[in-house]
Amino acid sequence: MKPLRLTLLLAPLLLGACSTIEKYNPFSSVDARTRPAELVAIDPVTAKLVPLWRASVGSARDYVLSPAVVGTSVYAAAQDGTLARFDQGKERWRISLKQTLSGGVGADGKLVAVGTPKGEVLTFDADTGAAKWQARVSSEVLAAPVVTEGAVVVRSGDSHITALEAADGKRRWVYQRATPSLSLRSGVGVLAVPGGVLAGFPGGKVAAIALNNGAVAWETVVTTPKGSTELERMADITSLPQINDREACAAAFQGRVACFDTAGGNTVWSRDISSLNGLDMDGRAVYVSDEKGAVQAYDRNSGSSLWRQAKLTNRQPSRPLVVGGYVAVGDVQGWVHLLRRDDGAFANRIATDGSAIAAAPMALGSGLLVQTRDGGLFAFGVE
Repeated sequence: MKPLRLTLLLAPLLLGACSTIEKYNPFSSVDARTRPAELVAIDPVTAKLVPLWRASVGSARDYVLSPAVVGTSVYAAAQDGTLARFDQGKERWRISLKQTLSGGVGADGKLVAVGTPKGEVLTFDADTGAAKWQARVSSEVLAAPVVTEGAVVVRSGDSHITALEAADGKRRWVYQRATPSLSLRSGVGVLAVPGGVLAGFPGGKVAAIALNNGAVAWETVVTTPKGSTELERMADITSLPQINDREACAAAFQGRVACFDTAGGNTVWSRDISSLNGLDMDGRAVYVSDEKGAVQAYDRNSGSSLWRQAKLTNRQPSRPLVVGGYVAVGDVQGWVHLLRRDDGAFANRIATDGSAIAAAPMALGSGLLVQTRDGGLFAFGVE
């Protein structure tokens, strides 16, 4: 068994009936094997990363807090209970909830939703920040709620998924399933699709769940746990699946990347690769940040390898984001990197505030938005 030095702290935590293993930051160690790769000069620079605006909402500290983007509005939260809206970088409102937030922000332009470590779901008017309703789910909320089609869908730390009525917070349904005795503690949520949500689970499965009643439309296996110990058999999906046209793709830790048709969940292709932070896709390729820090591209139709950018080793690149003709990733030292979609070569990079970009970059117009661990919000245009 290879040591899991990059991602695991060998101290299981009790979470409901299951044990979980915390992810940790390995870069506090001076061990050269885990030191982030040195950045090399980009020559020639073939793209522009133009700073559009920056703001601050407050530190995420122990959590991965992702912002929500609706048109030109950005909603962001901090662990200390700060919640704010920014319109094209200008602060529209800011409130203090006087309690810890742990799950990032979900919004649809009318309603804003956040979650707490106590399993509370708090909602606010998107225009004014005024409190609307609150509800409780089965355990701590580590992922951003999803506000979609009249529902607020919340994934809790025990992998239960709860749909609440957007109008008043009444429970519509709860989806739950058996989980392995050992799993990674993860802030992965659900992906909204027309009429439902997609969710990946510990054990390597992805399910499509109907929004109206919580029924499973289909389920597919991304990877099958293997190994002689519980640690070796962890094959958790710790990132969001992505969907494009008639196909969806997902990545698993200690497992595979797989693409499958959305009609019935049948596998189109799969490749052995371990990923914690996940993937993005376009009409041509699937782009994956792997566990060791490489960013890889695979042909969307066949799964054949197109390119591999290995110069971000141990920099914990975020989930990739396709933006224009490039693929953007953030890293553990707050850099945003642009890679060319055709060959993976560096096109440009830009610094933020020096703290980790743990949440996935978000599309913002023709550019992107990142939120750093220290609470910086940075919007960039890509040219």
